Amino acid sequence: MNQQLQLARLLQLASPALPVGAYTYSQGLELAVETGVVRDEATARRWIGDLMQHGIGRYEAPLVFALMAAWTATRVPEIQRLNDEFLASREAAELRAETVQMGFSLRRLLHDLRDDSLAGVVETVAAWPEVAFPTIWAGIASAWRIAPEAALTGYLWSWAENQVMAALKAVPLGQAAGQRLLADLGSKIPAVAVDARKLPESAWSNFTPAFAIACARHETQYSRLFRS
Repeated sequence: MNQQLQLARLLQLASPALPVGAYTYSQGLELAVETGVVRDEATARRWIGDLMQHGIGRYEAPLVFALMAAWTATRVPEIQRLNDEFLASREAAELRAETVQMGFSLRRLLHDLRDDSLAGVVETVAAWPEVAFPTIWAGIASAWRIAPEAALTGYLWSWAENQVMAALKAVPLGQAAGQRLLADLGSKIPAVAVDARKLPESAWSNFTPAFAIACARHETQYSRLFRS
């Protein structure tokens, strides 16, 4: 029964219905579409897959795993350090605003859930001026006793699903193409998650210059569907 409940909680955290506004962001994908770098199913697969493997998988994913360990051990200074470092790692104003807004929305949801098991997370981040989305997401996953390996898989899936949904709107792509993309990305997530769990902090890297430039340029893109 506990495993079933943990699965249900993970599905809730990874759901696009989580009211944090993730669907309003494309993370540079819309600029890639505007410039023709992403123009069809194949190029969308390459853009999202490369970013998951070389960007999200090598920095954000291992950070979530480390945050869950810190939350489980109630190491508040370590949680604060990782939160601050993630905020400092955002290469574009758009990326920083995104994680702060989503973190704010998730912190507000903590109160609305009225779940006593989340009291420690509420108390820890209550006075922080800014909390990054991965920080509070990892805190909730830890408080709900979701296995870190499963949580990391869910986190990566949620990110990939949001990127595919953005591609469906911006390219645009059909629903069948979206499902093919999700099937392909989903098959790669287990390996990315395993690598992220093994990666020492000294090897974390989000060096993806084209992605950073796309996010920065999207901030002033003339016509856009997604938030900047």
